[in-house]
This record gives sequence, C-alpha cells and structure tokens, in this order.
Amino acid sequence: MAKVLHRAGGGHLLEHVIAAGRAVAPADRITAVIGHQAERVRAAVEHHGVSFATQKEQLGTGDAVNACRDLAQHAEGRIIVLYGDCPLLRGETIAGLLAHHIEQGCAATLITTHLDDPTGYGRIYRDDAGRVVKIVEEKACLPEEKLLKEINSGIYCFEAAALWPALAELRPNPASGEYYLTDIPEILARTGLKTAAYVVDDPHEILGINTRLELADVDRILRGRRTRELMIAGVTIEQPETVRIDTGVEVGIDTVIGPFAQLRGRTRVGEGCTIGACSIVEDSELGDGSVVEAFTVVTASRVGEGAQVGPFARLRMGAQVEEGAHAGNFVELKKTKLGAGSKAMHLAYLGDATIGENANIGAGTITCNYDGKKKHPTVIGDGAFVGSNSTLVAPVEIGEGSYVAAGSVITKPVPADALGIGRGHQAVKEGWAKQRREK
Repeated sequence: MAKVLHRAGGGHLLEHVIAAGRAVAPADRITAVIGHQAERVRAAVEHHGVSFATQKEQLGTGDAVNACRDLAQHAEGRIIVLYGDCPLLRGETIAGLLAHHIEQGCAATLITTHLDDPTGYGRIYRDDAGRVVKIVEEKACLPEEKLLKEINSGIYCFEAAALWPALAELRPNPASGEYYLTDIPEILARTGLKTAAYVVDDPHEILGINTRLELADVDRILRGRRTRELMIAGVTIEQPETVRIDTGVEVGIDTVIGPFAQLRGRTRVGEGCTIGACSIVEDSELGDGSVVEAFTVVTASRVGEGAQVGPFARLRMGAQVEEGAHAGNFVELKKTKLGAGSKAMHLAYLGDATIGENANIGAGTITCNYDGKKKHPTVIGDGAFVGSNSTLVAPVEIGEGSYVAAGSVITKPVPADALGIGRGHQAVKEGWAKQRREK
C-alpha cells in the first residue's frame, strides 16, 4: 500500500498534510503529486478539493515538484513543498515558515531542526552570515561535516520565479539517477540568490514515516495532541492515555469521556454529554446532554439531546434516538428512528422501523424486517405499547396508543387504541407432570 494511504490519528497520512497546508492556502491551491497507486491516493483525498499532478516515474523530489509545474507555474508569489508522509507538521509551523521567508527576503527558505544524533540526515552547511549554502547528505559528509547537528527536513518555501529556473539546472544524482531538491540551495547560491533556514524546536514535526513502528508512534502523538486540546477546552477525559480520539472529532465543553472510549471519524459530540468506558462512537452526532453508556457502539447515527443509549447497545446505519428517548442494554437499532421520549430498554432488535413519541418497546421485541429478498418497514405510532417478546413481521403498522400483548406474533396492522394479540391459547393439564414422573 502506498505510504501516504496508511492511517494515523484517524486519517490518511496525506490528509493530515493537506489539513496543515490549509493554514496558508485554500484547497484549490494545493497540488498532490501522485505516482505509485495514483488512483487509490486520488480517491482517498479528492474530497478535500485539492488538485493532482502525476509523476510518471519516481525520479526523486526534484522531479516530483517539476511534475506539477504546469499547475503551479501560474501561481503568483511562492510555492511551499511538503511531504505526504510527515503528518505531524502543524499548520502554524507552515505559516511560520512563510512569514520567516518573507521577512528574510530570500529565494528559498527551508525548515531545519537540531538533533543530538543526526545520523542518516542531510546536514545544513551555513556561511559566516548564517545563510544556507548547501545541504550535504550523510553519505557525502566529510568528517567535520558529520559533527553538524542541524539537519534538513526537506520542507521548503520558494519564490516561484527562482524555483523553476533552478529546477531546470538539476542534474541526476550519479548514484541513483534521481533529481533532488537538496541541490537547489547550492544552485541558487551560484547565481547570487540566498537560502534561509527556519528552525523548529520540536523534531517530531518533521518526522517522516518509514516503518510501522514509526506509524504507531505518530498515531500516538496525533491522538495525544487531540486529547490535550480537548481537555484544555473543557472536556473531562478519564485516563486519557487509554482513550482514542481521531483528530477530526469535535467535543463540547463539560462532556465526560470514560476510559478506553473511542471517538472516530467525523463524530460531533455536544456539551455536557457522558460517554462511558469502552464505548465506540464513529461518524455520529451526539446532542447536548446525551449519554452513551459503557460498551455501546454508535456508527453513522444520531443521538438527540438528553437521550440515553446503552450499556451494551448498538446503533448503526442512520439510526436516530430522538430527544429524551432511551435505547437500553442489548438493544440494536438499524435504520430506525426512536421518537422523543420513547423507550426500548432491554434486549430488542429494531430494524427499518419508525417509532413515534412516548412509545414503549418491551424486552425481547423484534421487527422482522427481512423476508429473504427485501427489507420492509415497521411503523409504531405515538404512545404505543409493545409487550415483551413480541415479534412484528414487516411490513406492519402499530397504531397510535395501541397495545400489543406480550409474546405476540403480529402480521397484520393494529389500529389506533386497539389491542393486538397474536399467540396460541394456553392449555393447562392438571397432574400431567406428576403422571409423567411416575410413568
């Protein structure tokens, strides 16, 4: 799988880089250079509104930038080059790079940092005035150059007017045959143009990912950032080191999140909510004051204000629990609307159903929505009472204010305010058990 398609913090690596780039440019001014598994990469991020350029052969970073020349050459001013496998880079750091570049008035500015052990990285070589003269790769370093601690991140801001002529002067590396952006500062220096450095204090920001161990570290850092941001903003997170919250999740003030909970995807959580231990909420919306009890799974669904689901409940495929409604332990809702104030407190499966307000769904109720070929709807009116262990064979409608007797199999509509009974008559045979034992 292409490296940039791997996920950390709930998103593809490339998505994090695009989000950071949005700090200085709108999506339509961002170009993703794609090559390996190009169509899969395009499909993963095209909804962000970015454009794409194709690098037909992977011939190095210089060739990658040159691949988007037709798209970028009309852009006025400056071009920033980022790497798709550096998801920890912050938008404010990119903004800082741009501001520093403008302040220094140079043709190019690159992000650097200092490492105690710079082994494996290209070293930054400066002149007496502190300007970057060249970048020396590890394998080409002289002994004294290996002592340098400042390393190159590969992230640049260029004046467009200086970049394109310099790219034309790039020559393939003798060893690899590839074209490297690291040669640009030296090319610019030969023509009297200067390169500045923008030093970042946190080396993690420019960390590229090459192994799954590094991927796991980046995932941990991204999630740690998000939990810290949320706690500073007024969210209580119990045992935050155990909680997994994707970077795109929003959570309102005074919400409490229990240990080992997971909030994924495009989830939006209101204010004053409670999310119990080990619950999973994905691509869903939780209204203010709602409660998701422990070990509950909510996927692509909505829980209204003051509603309560769980423990051990499951909501999926567009389920809706309206204001003040309760879906209790071991209740599953699939494509079902549970109306305001209604309750299904125990052991029920409600699929493809529309349930009105203030209805009561007894323990063990099942909507039989599938006939082997098609799914069929069940409609339960306001104030209806469905007795325990009822089986509602769809398509069927239970009228407003009606009752369904416990243990019924309902195959026909129950009118409003009526009683529906669908069960065999009970027979009692006195002494039968005693006779059987004696026999």
